Amino acid sequence: MEGRRILARGHDKPYDRMECDPNEGNVFREFVVKLKGSVALVTGSSSGIGAASARALAAQGCRVAVTWNSNERGGSSTVRACRKAGAPAELFRLDVTDDEACRRVVREVVDKWRRLDILVNSAGVTRFCAATDLEGLSAEDFLEIYRVNVVGVFQTVRAAAPFLKARPVAHVVNVSSMAALNGRGSSIAYAASKGALLTMGKSLARVLGPRVRVNTISPGLVSGAWAKEALGEKKFAAMQRLASLRSTLKGVPKPEEIASVILGMVQGGDMITGSNVPVDGGAHLGTAHLLDLGKG
Repeated sequence: MEGRRILARGHDKPYDRMECDPNEGNVFREFVVKLKGSVALVTGSSSGIGAASARALAAQGCRVAVTWNSNERGGSSTVRACRKAGAPAELFRLDVTDDEACRRVVREVVDKWRRLDILVNSAGVTRFCAATDLEGLSAEDFLEIYRVNVVGVFQTVRAAAPFLKARPVAHVVNVSSMAALNGRGSSIAYAASKGALLTMGKSLARVLGPRVRVNTISPGLVSGAWAKEALGEKKFAAMQRLASLRSTLKGVPKPEEIASVILGMVQGGDMITGSNVPVDGGAHLGTAHLLDLGKG
């Protein structure tokens, strides 16, 4: 077996390649994403999972485009954290429901850094409404949630696609939710939108291959400021206790732990596309809480 260094077309740094004897009809190639110097665009990165993902990518040497829509202070804080990690970072205002804004921000990122390797779609909204309250959701509630959680993701991917496809290896990671799989969550509209995001991820994975990998991550309840502020401290604490009881791993993930999974999908997921990874401490297994009750 012969090991060689090659310069992949359209790329400015060499990739590792191991090639077997072509006469045996078996060629093995390994392309490893070099995160240092790569460019990542993270939507919704002024707080929560998006902010944690931006920081995680910056810690690996990525140049990071941080975006905000309603929380400029949070976006500025994320930029400072990325720069403190030693990586270049810039702040962009982005309303993902505005198609022209998506195209403009992507162009500005590429104009600045001459490439785009990674897109993390973390921007999302919800409307809190009990699933039993069928009158509590209007058509406009559905449309607003879909505009951000589904159409916004599509528009951002569409704007980024030509530049991602210009790289030999590129990654898109969409942040969905366990609500997409179990139908529970902040509202029926939210769960439905995240289910649509799973399906759209599979479609995009097909059409953007072979250079672009499109995968989805589905967190359960996340221990972060966003949920605590939305639900109130007492209700959030109760939900956290219940989620921990249901979890095989006896815990609720933090935004940084979700970000570490996203980072792993980018670093080691070159042969994974169209997939979804649930991150809920094993709560989806559905047996941990029953075992606990049996111990009493």
